[in-house]
Amino acid sequence: MSYDLAVWEGASPADDAAARTTLDDLYERYVCSGTEHAPTPKITEYVAALLDRWPDLSEDEEDTSPWSTGPLIGEARGPLVYFPMRYSMADEASAFAARLATSMGLVCFDPQVDGLRSE
Repeated sequence: MSYDLAVWEGASPADDAAARTTLDDLYERYVCSGTEHAPTPKITEYVAALLDRWPDLSEDEEDTSPWSTGPLIGEARGPLVYFPMRYSMADEASAFAARLATSMGLVCFDPQVDGLRSE
């Protein structure tokens, strides 16, 4: 079982419903399109900052990574990164990821609660 977060570049949505609509649109455009989209520099920077805190799953020899897939940058497409984390580490990792996104001017959406997150 994993816990997912979505982080993207763009204007802050007015509310959770607008955020869900934006996420659905971005997901359709960048993930489901079948076209390769390199992550934007800002999303690449965000993923690198996550990996400064915890190692990439593909390099985790001590089983300390909260990420459920690796390499984590592989979950990034254009201005969006939609990434899973281990449920057992989700509280700490999702709070960190949400705070980091906010500090970098990115939008963070939590599909489990269908709402925006800032921490």
